[in-house]
Amino acid sequence: MKNDPLEILRLFQADLIHIRRDIHANPELAFEETRTSQIVADKLTEWGIEVHRGIAKTGLVGVVHGRKNASGRAVGLRADMDCLPMHETSDVPHKSRNAGRMHACGHDGHTTMLLGAARYLAQTRNFDGTAHLIFQPAEEGGAGGKVMVQEGLFDRFPCEAVYALHNWPALAAGKMAVRPGPVLAATDEMRITIRGRGGHGAMPHLTADPVVAAAQVITALQTIASRNANPVDAIVVSVCSMETSQLGAFNVIPGHVLLVGTVRTFTPAMRDLAERRVQEIAGQIAQALGTSAEIEYRRGYPATVNTEREAVFAARVGERVFGAANVITDAEPTMGGEDFSYMLQARPGAYVFLGQGGGPSGCFLHNPGYDFNDEVIPLGAGYLAALVEESLPLK
Repeated sequence: MKNDPLEILRLFQADLIHIRRDIHANPELAFEETRTSQIVADKLTEWGIEVHRGIAKTGLVGVVHGRKNASGRAVGLRADMDCLPMHETSDVPHKSRNAGRMHACGHDGHTTMLLGAARYLAQTRNFDGTAHLIFQPAEEGGAGGKVMVQEGLFDRFPCEAVYALHNWPALAAGKMAVRPGPVLAATDEMRITIRGRGGHGAMPHLTADPVVAAAQVITALQTIASRNANPVDAIVVSVCSMETSQLGAFNVIPGHVLLVGTVRTFTPAMRDLAERRVQEIAGQIAQALGTSAEIEYRRGYPATVNTEREAVFAARVGERVFGAANVITDAEPTMGGEDFSYMLQARPGAYVFLGQGGGPSGCFLHNPGYDFNDEVIPLGAGYLAALVEESLPLK
């Protein structure tokens, strides 16, 4: 008779909640997840799971062998472990003890759910093949997923497909969302320094005003979306800050202005277009107004793109775990970014959103009052375990 992952996982839900809150109280930044990694390694070892450490510095992989290995197949499950450089404002008992560090994106919950799946899989081993449990560092800007792939993750731990689960406060608890194609955007950064010749605000004819040039650049950058991009292709170009070489004086034109912003796209062609137009618009407007522009365009994470077969499979597994009415397959992509994208460039797979209904705080991700909803731990862990069992069924 087939095991019910949710029923078994609820038996040790209290243990998992304890782990999750302990990780939440002791958050660690990218590539510094020493304590978190040790907790994961200790638990996996306690449950008889093979542990491999030292990939991407603090990353590790747990290997669970099924009851049989006649298939010779393997599947990967990934969770991120790092926190954000934020100060927590909530008053929960497990509030962050590390000032300026906080699990505001739920990675504490992701790590715990994968640990729950690990415990269940090690206890039941109701599959034919191998499950590689990937505990990844440095998702928040450190590209830990890229480093793991570069350091031979899938050479050492071959996977025919890889899956990841991310909590989503805007989605009700007990629901999930997955779709083929792009689900998260490429996250590029731009820094535009416009240099002019400062001077007295009452004598602008003796200056080359970088503020006026910057204002023109900010406005013109919006034409990338409105006049260069195909209207059916999503793109965001946002100038998010403006800094001058002097502050406070009402009558001084500064010598330079720095613009900092982000560009979000879903396709390589749109990404190329955006980068080219940022360079052209900023450079030529600055020149036309007697100033110059130094443009630094840094490509961040690529778009997170689910492969069709694996996305459809992930939805089908979700229907069994959550019920067909609770699986959303037409959710709109989000302009957020994810370094699971690097793993999806290397292997087929799917990135799945797990509803958590806002959790006890009612906050969205990256909010200083956010907290993960412990009630969904068995749901997420059970779903991850089911992905393995359905991918590698016993005959």
